[in-house]
Amino acid sequence: MSFKIQQLKHFILVVESGGFRAAAELANRSQAALSTSIKELERILGQSLFEAGNKSTLTPYGEICLPRIKQFINVYNTLEYDLKATAAGKKGKVRIASVPSVAAKLIPSVLGEFYEKYPNVEVSLIDDNAAGVEARLLSGEVDLALGNCSYIDEQKIAFTPLISDPIGVVCLKDNPLAAQNKGIEWQALLDQPFIRNGTCVLLDPTPARPLSEKAICSVENITSLFSVLELGIGVTTLPKLAFPTHSTHLTWIPLINPLIERQIGIFRLIDKIMYPQALAFHDLCIQYLTNSK
Repeated sequence: MSFKIQQLKHFILVVESGGFRAAAELANRSQAALSTSIKELERILGQSLFEAGNKSTLTPYGEICLPRIKQFINVYNTLEYDLKATAAGKKGKVRIASVPSVAAKLIPSVLGEFYEKYPNVEVSLIDDNAAGVEARLLSGEVDLALGNCSYIDEQKIAFTPLISDPIGVVCLKDNPLAAQNKGIEWQALLDQPFIRNGTCVLLDPTPARPLSEKAICSVENITSLFSVLELGIGVTTLPKLAFPTHSTHLTWIPLINPLIERQIGIFRLIDKIMYPQALAFHDLCIQYLTNSK
């Protein structure tokens, strides 16, 4: 037969309170019930914990057991607290995948709010492209994902739209196109060398598709893309969130014909029950980002 946690707690209580009577009062048990609990523990262990003539004095075996049982009870209490806190959303970990532009410009503000409410919950944030974000969610690698709705398995993923992110043209500030700062039509780009990037799939179902088809090169990495653009090799299109706010050499101009927007939102798996802390982050994103429009 194995001993019970409660028996170990009674043993510690007798030692710390100095006797069975005081321990029984603290445990809200009768002295007889507490004594029976200790005797049963001693029977299971096969050794006496307290001296026969003085029930508040530990035997040599009891002295050996005391620090080990205290250590075990401390570990048990910590585990109990952690499990309950995790279940209540006060501790644990939230794993999130996000497209880089959202991770850089939107999530930090949500994180600040989240950490105020859940300071002991760890947030793990992974950058990826739109397709990669969905793949990580479907594989179970992350609890939540943020990105655009171009890539969605609607049978498995629930998508909540948060903001609309307009597409614009990115070029050097000294490019003649930059003078059209109120908006530019896609035909004006036909004479410009065009650089394709991952977000250019948004052009495909629109009249601006020829821009992507005539691209002189394709650059997927956003940092490399800006380096190429700053060399003046060509122009590209990008969502506004993906454009750096304080660019020294480049400018972003709204694309007004056609008017293209990507819907940025938060994804979760339909058939998966989220932990409370993940659900809290999910709801905070909806609350914070929809109100920031």
